[in-house]
Amino acid sequence: MKMSKRQYRIGELAKRLKLKKFVLRFWEKELDIKPDRSTGGQRFYQEEDFEIFKLVKNLLYERKFTLAGAKKELEHIIKGNKKPIIASQKTEISAPAAEIISHQPESDIIKELTEMKYKLQKLQELL
Repeated sequence: MKMSKRQYRIGELAKRLKLKKFVLRFWEKELDIKPDRSTGGQRFYQEEDFEIFKLVKNLLYERKFTLAGAKKELEHIIKGNKKPIIASQKTEISAPAAEIISHQPESDIIKELTEMKYKLQKLQELL
Protein backbone atom coordinates (compact mmCIF):
# COMPACT_ATOMS: atom_id res chain seq x y z
CA MET A 1 0.00 0.00 0.00
CA LYS A 2 1.44 3.36 -1.06
CA MET A 3 1.35 6.14 1.54
CA SER A 4 0.42 9.59 0.30
CA LYS A 5 2.40 12.66 1.32
CA ARG A 6 1.11 14.75 4.20
CA GLN A 7 -0.67 17.85 2.95
CA TYR A 8 -1.53 20.96 4.93
CA ARG A 9 -4.23 23.54 4.41
CA ILE A 10 -3.28 27.18 4.76
CA GLY A 11 -4.64 27.39 8.32
CA GLU A 12 -2.58 24.38 9.44
CA LEU A 13 0.55 25.75 7.80
CA ALA A 14 0.01 29.19 9.33
CA LYS A 15 -0.37 27.63 12.77
CA ARG A 16 2.82 25.56 12.37
CA LEU A 17 4.75 28.64 11.29
CA LYS A 18 3.08 30.92 13.88
CA LEU A 19 2.04 33.33 11.13
CA LYS A 20 -1.24 34.74 9.86
CA LYS A 21 -2.78 33.25 6.72
CA PHE A 22 -2.64 36.59 4.90
CA VAL A 23 1.16 36.63 5.38
CA LEU A 24 1.48 33.26 3.63
CA ARG A 25 -0.76 34.43 0.78
CA PHE A 26 1.32 37.61 0.42
CA TRP A 27 4.60 35.66 0.37
CA GLU A 28 3.13 33.26 -2.21
CA LYS A 29 2.36 36.16 -4.49
CA GLU A 30 5.57 38.12 -3.96
CA LEU A 31 7.92 35.12 -4.01
CA ASP A 32 6.06 33.27 -6.78
CA ILE A 33 5.39 30.19 -4.64
CA LYS A 34 2.77 27.93 -6.23
CA PRO A 35 1.12 25.44 -3.84
CA ASP A 36 -1.00 22.58 -5.12
CA ARG A 37 -4.70 23.42 -5.40
CA SER A 38 -7.86 21.38 -5.30
CA THR A 39 -10.38 21.58 -8.14
CA GLY A 40 -12.21 24.13 -5.98
CA GLY A 41 -9.06 26.26 -5.67
CA GLN A 42 -8.18 25.40 -2.06
CA ARG A 43 -4.46 25.48 -1.31
CA PHE A 44 -2.68 22.30 -0.24
CA TYR A 45 0.91 22.54 0.95
CA GLN A 46 3.53 19.79 1.06
CA GLU A 47 6.29 19.42 3.64
CA GLU A 48 8.66 21.05 1.11
CA ASP A 49 6.40 24.13 1.06
CA PHE A 50 6.58 24.28 4.85
CA GLU A 51 10.38 24.22 4.69
CA ILE A 52 10.42 27.03 2.10
CA PHE A 53 8.11 29.21 4.19
CA LYS A 54 10.18 28.44 7.30
CA LEU A 55 13.29 29.58 5.43
CA VAL A 56 11.56 32.77 4.24
CA LYS A 57 10.43 33.51 7.79
CA ASN A 58 14.01 33.09 9.01
CA LEU A 59 15.40 35.32 6.27
CA LEU A 60 12.90 38.07 6.97
CA TYR A 61 12.51 37.94 10.75
CA GLU A 62 15.83 36.64 12.01
CA ARG A 63 18.37 37.61 9.35
CA LYS A 64 16.56 40.91 8.56
CA PHE A 65 16.44 40.55 4.80
CA THR A 66 14.05 42.66 2.78
CA LEU A 67 11.46 40.73 0.76
CA ALA A 68 13.49 41.37 -2.42
CA GLY A 69 16.65 40.13 -0.71
CA ALA A 70 14.85 37.06 0.64
CA LYS A 71 13.58 36.28 -2.86
CA LYS A 72 17.11 36.41 -4.29
CA GLU A 73 18.52 34.34 -1.44
CA LEU A 74 15.75 31.78 -1.89
CA GLU A 75 16.56 31.55 -5.60
CA HIS A 76 20.25 31.04 -4.78
CA ILE A 77 19.47 28.32 -2.25
CA ILE A 78 17.04 26.48 -4.52
CA LYS A 79 19.45 26.62 -7.45
CA GLY A 80 22.32 25.54 -5.19
CA ASN A 81 24.25 28.74 -5.85
CA LYS A 82 26.26 29.72 -2.77
CA LYS A 83 27.08 33.24 -3.98
CA PRO A 84 26.63 35.65 -1.04
CA ILE A 85 23.92 38.26 -1.01
CA ILE A 86 25.17 41.83 -1.30
CA ALA A 87 24.52 44.19 1.61
CA SER A 88 21.98 46.35 -0.23
CA GLN A 89 19.60 43.38 -0.24
CA LYS A 90 19.53 43.21 3.56
CA THR A 91 17.85 45.62 5.92
CA GLU A 92 20.54 47.81 7.42
CA ILE A 93 20.51 49.66 10.75
CA SER A 94 21.07 53.38 10.34
CA ALA A 95 24.40 54.73 11.58
CA PRO A 96 22.95 56.64 14.60
CA ALA A 97 20.90 53.58 15.67
CA ALA A 98 23.91 51.30 15.28
CA GLU A 99 26.00 53.64 17.43
CA ILE A 100 23.37 53.65 20.19
CA ILE A 101 23.05 49.87 20.10
CA SER A 102 26.81 49.32 20.17
CA HIS A 103 27.04 51.10 23.55
CA GLN A 104 24.35 48.96 25.21
CA PRO A 105 25.01 45.59 26.81
CA GLU A 106 23.53 42.75 24.76
CA SER A 107 21.24 41.71 27.63
CA ASP A 108 19.67 45.22 27.70
CA ILE A 109 19.07 45.13 23.95
CA ILE A 110 17.43 41.70 24.17
CA LYS A 111 15.26 42.89 27.07
CA GLU A 112 14.15 46.00 25.16
CA LEU A 113 13.42 43.99 22.01
CA THR A 114 11.44 41.42 24.00
CA GLU A 115 9.37 44.18 25.62
CA MET A 116 8.81 45.81 22.23
CA LYS A 117 7.72 42.49 20.73
CA TYR A 118 5.25 41.98 23.58
CA LYS A 119 3.79 45.48 23.11
CA LEU A 120 3.46 44.93 19.34
CA GLN A 121 1.67 41.62 19.93
CA LYS A 122 -0.77 43.33 22.31
CA LEU A 123 -1.35 46.10 19.76
CA GLN A 124 -1.96 43.51 17.04
CA GLU A 125 -4.55 41.80 19.24
CA LEU A 126 -6.42 45.11 19.53
CA LEU A 127 -6.57 45.49 15.75
